[in-house]
Amino acid sequence: MCGGSSSYAGPRFNGSSASRCATKSSIWVVEGNKNAALPLLAACLLTEDTCVLTNVPRIRDVGVMIDLLRDLGAEVEGDGTSTVRVTCAKVTKDEPDAALVGRLRGSVLLLGPLLARQGSASLAAPGGDFPTRRTLATHLQALTAMGARLRDGSGHSVEAPDGLHPVSLYLHEASVTGTETALLAAAGANGWTELRHAACEPHVVELCRFLQAMGAEIEGAGTSTIRIHGGARLRGATHQLCGDYLEAGSWAVVAAVTRGTVEILGARSEDLEPLTSVLTRMEVRCRLEDGVLTVEPSAPVGLGRVATGLWPGFPSDFVSLLAVLATQATGRSLIHDWMYELRLFALEQLSGMGADFFLCDPHRIIVTGPTRLRGRALDGRDLRSGMALVAAALAADGESRVRPLETVERGYSRVVENLQALGAQVERVEG
Repeated sequence: MCGGSSSYAGPRFNGSSASRCATKSSIWVVEGNKNAALPLLAACLLTEDTCVLTNVPRIRDVGVMIDLLRDLGAEVEGDGTSTVRVTCAKVTKDEPDAALVGRLRGSVLLLGPLLARQGSASLAAPGGDFPTRRTLATHLQALTAMGARLRDGSGHSVEAPDGLHPVSLYLHEASVTGTETALLAAAGANGWTELRHAACEPHVVELCRFLQAMGAEIEGAGTSTIRIHGGARLRGATHQLCGDYLEAGSWAVVAAVTRGTVEILGARSEDLEPLTSVLTRMEVRCRLEDGVLTVEPSAPVGLGRVATGLWPGFPSDFVSLLAVLATQATGRSLIHDWMYELRLFALEQLSGMGADFFLCDPHRIIVTGPTRLRGRALDGRDLRSGMALVAAALAADGESRVRPLETVERGYSRVVENLQALGAQVERVEG
């Protein structure tokens, strides 16, 4: 797996039956939720005081967001560790570095805090996985409703010379980052803002709790109607991130497709239920007890049909991994992801491994199993599909190479080393 600036072409996976991952019982502790870390780091710009975040995932996306905060004038300590301290006594500019913005979809979360602190913000086109498949329409809807106005120029440039003001707003889409952008901006608007059709994901709730710790009043976190009273001077706060349930689910699938056993700690049971309910339907032997997700060797069966949904429905981010698991299940599975289409296109290369895939349209795929996968060179086109290809490589006979590694490491810390710790035969190949 190599990116353009990397000096390696690995890792190399050996998925032969003699070297399956997690062949003996392993214990794994997940890191903090990536999707919570980014908005919480952005929220640190709302105060001049020091904020402390713990259980921060040590991943590339977090590193880019930290670089963006520094570029805007923040002092940051602890990058590369699980405890990060951010102090932004003064915001020095309203235009984050375009090269950094181009590497991170989550950079859009800086718009609200910059408007609150500076009265203006200019953002180049955010990067990330397939950036053209997601628009900023909901973000801009919320910001303009609060009094911001668009300026001419490339990228996204907004200003609020008279400050942000509270609003009662129905969001066009229950977008997670759109809801977070609206919350971050509303924290700087003097009065009560009501957001309807808001996203309900756990990381949205975490942002609400962090803003409350900073001094904002919030009602309705975790529901589709959130009310936030902003405008007061926000103070520094300390927050421990909840474990990443998507990371936990990823290791669960790795264990399931390799007939391994793993005990996964760190993610909340209520966050894991949308994933474990589907695994249970597939007759994967898994159980949740006292905050521990245990997966044991099993013979999974086809799912019939599953569709993604708004939280607490089945998350779109897990579709790719579910498709790989379906290749090892007896029977047919119809997976319907109505939210994003390019994620399914990225899975077509599994057909070259021997998977029985039928792409009905950009949103639906039929997987028939079980099939014996063969190792091959694979292209990890986005974060979640990249991790799914890693799981497929571990289940396949023979050697596979998955690249670029940087894509997967955007959301998973030390992928090669952690897979080795779970018993996988995997190495980072130089050259």
